[in-house]
Amino acid sequence: MNRGVDLNCDMGESFGAWTMGSDAEMLDIVSSANVACGFHAGDPLVMAETLQQARRRGVAVGAHPGFLDLWGFGRRQIRGDSPADIERMIAYQIGALMGVAALVGSAVTHVKAHGALSNMAAVEMDLALAIARAVKGVEPGLIFVVMPGNCLERAGEAEGLRLAREVFADRTYDDDGNLTPRKQPGAVIHDAALAAGRVLEMVQDGAIRATSGKRIPVRIDTICVHGDNPAAVAMARAVRGTLEGAGIAIRPMRELVA
Repeated sequence: MNRGVDLNCDMGESFGAWTMGSDAEMLDIVSSANVACGFHAGDPLVMAETLQQARRRGVAVGAHPGFLDLWGFGRRQIRGDSPADIERMIAYQIGALMGVAALVGSAVTHVKAHGALSNMAAVEMDLALAIARAVKGVEPGLIFVVMPGNCLERAGEAEGLRLAREVFADRTYDDDGNLTPRKQPGAVIHDAALAAGRVLEMVQDGAIRATSGKRIPVRIDTICVHGDNPAAVAMARAVRGTLEGAGIAIRPMRELVA
């Protein structure tokens, strides 16, 4: 019997009067939510509302920390912060979400780095270790969500963290297994049917397929659909329906990771 796979979404990325994504609709589809912690997006009110909605639907929640970059939505590379600074910023954000979660009677189960910080840490071991140390320092039982085969995975292994290996429904890959830069044409997938077919192929094959056609074997625990993608709701529905139609159960990552 297939052990299943988690379906996750980045959300809680509204801020003040600015609204991003269709969180309520996504929470009816996904099994885990990665909630912005106030640095790249989100605020205490949005965090609380997102956590409450997730709790009502039985969706697991995790912290989605990134650079202090509301203006750039955390997608700009910020240089100058030392690994020690990054470690503290990540711990701060995880703690913020855990505090709000305690207030609303929820619990944080995982951590997934956001945007440019995640992309940089994928190839820079000092940043990857800083993030992994922050996760372990705040709560060593938290699941660390990583892309397989890069520095974040190796850092998580070095720190002895529980790992959930993630692939993306709406992004393409380079030959090194990292995401194709968003500025490149075709890097972001908007066609729901195309994304669902790619996800099913990845899960059944246990591999991702780079834009060159290269096959890269990976373990897959969780699938991400970005909540800020205009096609997110339709894509998440298509991915879930396609996987379940193939007999693959959708389960929170906490049930899949030892």
